[in-house]
Amino acid sequence: MHINQMKKLNFRSSKLNSHVAKLLAMLMLSVSLPVVAQDFRVGVVDTDRVLRESVQAIQAEKQIEREFSARDREIKVLAKQIRDLQSVLEKEEVTLSESERRNKDRELANLNMNIQRIQREFTEDLNQRKQEELSGVLAIANKAIKAIAEKEKYDLILQEKVYHNPNIDITAKVLKQMATEMGSATH
Repeated sequence: MHINQMKKLNFRSSKLNSHVAKLLAMLMLSVSLPVVAQDFRVGVVDTDRVLRESVQAIQAEKQIEREFSARDREIKVLAKQIRDLQSVLEKEEVTLSESERRNKDRELANLNMNIQRIQREFTEDLNQRKQEELSGVLAIANKAIKAIAEKEKYDLILQEKVYHNPNIDITAKVLKQMATEMGSATH
């Protein structure tokens, strides 16, 4: 036999062995998988719902509103001043001298720059505070999820999903556990 022919036979033989090995592995896996799957418990948690409905999330939202309400009022007062000044400028535009109009325009421009800066700082501070509170709520939720998983013998709990069967959704259990922990923490 020629060397090239021997190599081809050897290659075909190894390729066939590879396919047979893969087929055997898939067959063994398909036979054993149902046995494993019967004991495998999966749960799903809707994190967005937890962040909307949990007692801790609602309290955090109220706390943030209290913290930022004074600054929000200040911004609204400044916005009203700007609108009033614009209204005065529009009404009295023909009666104002050139220098008075320039001064009012400059005042208006300064107020606009000031309110933009204040609004930007407000938004940045508000977003940072929300992130702090949300991470605290998520830590509590993760603790509740872990407690449920251990107590009810779950093998896997997912928080991110594209689709899930409603029968495996444990979000209500998590919300209840978080409320229970909240109640025990206040006593």
